[in-house]
Amino acid sequence: MRLNKLVMSVAALAVVSSGLFAGTSNMDVEKVFEKECQGCHGPNHEGGVGSDLRPGVIAKKNAYTLSETILNGAPGTAMPEFKEKFSKDDADKMVDYLQHFKGKKMGVLTMDAVKAGWKPLNDRMAFFKKYPHAVDVKKNTDICFVTERDAERVAFVDGTSGKILSKHPAGFAVHVTVTNKRQPRYAYSISRSGLVTMFDLNTPGQQKIAQIQVGSDSRGLAVSPDGKYLMAGNYVPGGAILMDAMTLEPLKVYPTSSVIDIDGNIGSSRVAGIFDTPYGPYIAFALKDGGHVYIIDYSKPGFPIVGDIPNIGKILHDGFLNEGKEIGRYLFIASQGSDVIGVVDFKTKSLVTKIYTGPSAKPHPGQGSSWYNEHLGQQLGATVNMNLGQVTIWDDNFDVIRQIPTGGGGLFIGTSEHTPFLWADNVLGGSSNWNKVHLINKQTLELDRIITVGTTKGTVTDPVTHKVLYKWNVPTVKNAKGKAITPRILHAEPANHGHWTMISEWNCGRIGIYEAKTGKFVKYIKGLTTPTFTYSIEHRQTIPGA
Repeated sequence: MRLNKLVMSVAALAVVSSGLFAGTSNMDVEKVFEKECQGCHGPNHEGGVGSDLRPGVIAKKNAYTLSETILNGAPGTAMPEFKEKFSKDDADKMVDYLQHFKGKKMGVLTMDAVKAGWKPLNDRMAFFKKYPHAVDVKKNTDICFVTERDAERVAFVDGTSGKILSKHPAGFAVHVTVTNKRQPRYAYSISRSGLVTMFDLNTPGQQKIAQIQVGSDSRGLAVSPDGKYLMAGNYVPGGAILMDAMTLEPLKVYPTSSVIDIDGNIGSSRVAGIFDTPYGPYIAFALKDGGHVYIIDYSKPGFPIVGDIPNIGKILHDGFLNEGKEIGRYLFIASQGSDVIGVVDFKTKSLVTKIYTGPSAKPHPGQGSSWYNEHLGQQLGATVNMNLGQVTIWDDNFDVIRQIPTGGGGLFIGTSEHTPFLWADNVLGGSSNWNKVHLINKQTLELDRIITVGTTKGTVTDPVTHKVLYKWNVPTVKNAKGKAITPRILHAEPANHGHWTMISEWNCGRIGIYEAKTGKFVKYIKGLTTPTFTYSIEHRQTIPGA
């Protein structure tokens, strides 16, 4: 009997270990992965912002440890905790799915598929004639976009008063917003679900003009400086799509289903960042997995690729352009798998150099920062890093001149001519740091003050003396269990003619407004759902490639 029991126990253990025992989870793990995980880990689990989760990497790893990571997150990285959404059985089922994943065939981007998803919604010219000026604000450049990620919406806000003007469904996890700098009444958004939407900001309620489904998983968006063309970037199916910026009619597709990566392998690549430049008639797009940047010339018939810059690094993501002398000549593109910022020259259509940000840094500049330093007499650039609490600063020779410690990994660093600071978030720095924004003096290159938003109080402190410079009362937000939430704050964006800086409180459904010159708290914009990316049209009018 004992032997029989032992055999049965071993057999049961083998079933559990092999993943055949599903527990009580009813989760559709493939669909959940696409919604919650694919953005960071890739459609074929190949990694990116997140780790490589293919079976060749994780099949022999301890399933219990992997399950615990899913539930509790990974401190110091972009991996959040899912224990509020997943049960233990859900996490176990997800691990089994990942360790036994067979891969999936990636589709090819086609013009027919994109054109089938194009849908005009309103008569643009009728609106143009009826509303020559903005109805809801003094000037359409006063408007700020806010992406409400989990609500699948974009909200329009008056950037001079903080009043919410309108909200619109715009696809799952709305990711990026841009405006037409030549005609700033027209604005565009793209969702992670591949939906591009065009809005007319002069109309009452900022009405939609057109929509187009460019793919099933998308990210980047850019408008040519002449106002004629819009380009979107796809993760699935991989590639870029050039559209008419006045109608969203697709004009050309650039499939990336078969490209050579930095290791010499041929495969599909996601397209991440899209960048326009005032330096020439160019739009560039980054092949995330291929390690290339392609440059197209939209002034030529057929919109050809006129530059192919390979071997920049692994996992290309976001980036920004230089300001100052020869504005927009250089693209600073983040390689998160190689821990470098590649410097691409639009003039020579070549890679100038690579700026090393540090071991396992994973640079993520967001909108980036470029400014003139009077002490050095040079134009400087900066990025935050996802895995390291540091801001990396380089000079106009592309040499790193300072690594400034912060509280934790960040996603965005921003500035403007109206503030003396670089505003760097720590949103990936864990709950003890994700409620802080570090303000770095642009001239001394020293940490000047720290904004901290607690559950009941907010402070601006001097990091050397620890003196509280300003303080204010913070409305407490509680979760479903009645526990006070520590605000998770990110993405500083200038607004109100440079007087304000807006900071999203992602998990508290509001945006904090601060004085740009001092960091002093002004007020809150409430009534939002997971506000993530804020875009001030007036500010972005002067920023190349933004």
